[in-house]
Amino acid sequence: MAMSDPLSITLKFGTRTLPMVVERRDEYIYREAEKLINSRYAYYASKYLNQGHEMYLLMTALDVAVRLKRIENEVDPAPIEKALSQLLAEVEQALK
Repeated sequence: MAMSDPLSITLKFGTRTLPMVVERRDEYIYREAEKLINSRYAYYASKYLNQGHEMYLLMTALDVAVRLKRIENEVDPAPIEKALSQLLAEVEQALK
């Protein structure tokens, strides 16, 4: 799928850079993700000295993944299911 409004950006993680082409509307999200990763990496590097780059990356990846899973688990499908049930009942009633 072609991008409708591509933008070339370069993200920096420690001493590494990652050039990317992203949708212009998503640039802010990528920049915020870059900040989050760098922040969590710095936290683990300062808290657990001499663990090495790969271990800090692993800790950072786990931290971000746990945050994502918490958010996913907080989404309550009950209101959506209720609304869909009501709509389905209305459709069924209209078809009778």
